[in-house]
Amino acid sequence: MKAVFIAAASLLALSAGAFAEEQTSVVLVHGAFSDGSSWNKVITRLQKNHTEVIAVQLPLTSLKDDVAATQRAIARAQGSVVLVGHSWGGTVISEAGNDARVKSLVYVAAFAPDSGQSTADLAGSYPAPPGSAGIAKTADGYLYLPAKAVSTDFAPDAKTDEQQTIAATQGPIKADAFGEKVAHAAWHDKPSWFVVSRNDRMINPELERAMAKRINAKTTEVSASHVSMVSQPDAVTRTIEQAVRQ
Repeated sequence: MKAVFIAAASLLALSAGAFAEEQTSVVLVHGAFSDGSSWNKVITRLQKNHTEVIAVQLPLTSLKDDVAATQRAIARAQGSVVLVGHSWGGTVISEAGNDARVKSLVYVAAFAPDSGQSTADLAGSYPAPPGSAGIAKTADGYLYLPAKAVSTDFAPDAKTDEQQTIAATQGPIKADAFGEKVAHAAWHDKPSWFVVSRNDRMINPELERAMAKRINAKTTEVSASHVSMVSQPDAVTRTIEQAVRQ
């Protein structure tokens, strides 16, 4: 009887181990002028399907610091990881995604720089979007969006209370970060998805389409502003779930 119990316990342990290996977690990386709460609607939807989710809180002080924060989240996650980046977060996941546990990348209205390329290089390769004119700068070199720029350019299709919350919780980003180059772009080695925002006023939509094509991403377009995860969370969640199931 004791032998049977031990055998059964061993089988359960092996099954649990196999489950842990098969599990996929989602790590969400916000962009500039945001924080982890920008993913709240997507988090709720993913959790309904019992998906483990971690939303990174980036320091926004440098690419190196933001990659380190993302790597800490990857280390906490269970199983393999789908790494999702919005806006500046796309640059972050392009570097952090080289972690062996990251199985795929999802870009949401995001930058997808190549190896040796910076966010500024990409942004300067296409005509500037209207929202770039509204970015303000602090005396110590951090960029932020005044409330009017949030409602007009960053999140015009969000509800008024959502716009106010975004403006209040945004994380200013060190301007120098946009000039830092990615060492090796993970999308060369990992399958990628891209959600293009047709009505984006912060990143030129044509640039988004060009980046999605260059990285050979499975691409979805939504009639949304820069913050599609706020205004169209169902569409963004569906794309992330495709990457989870891959």
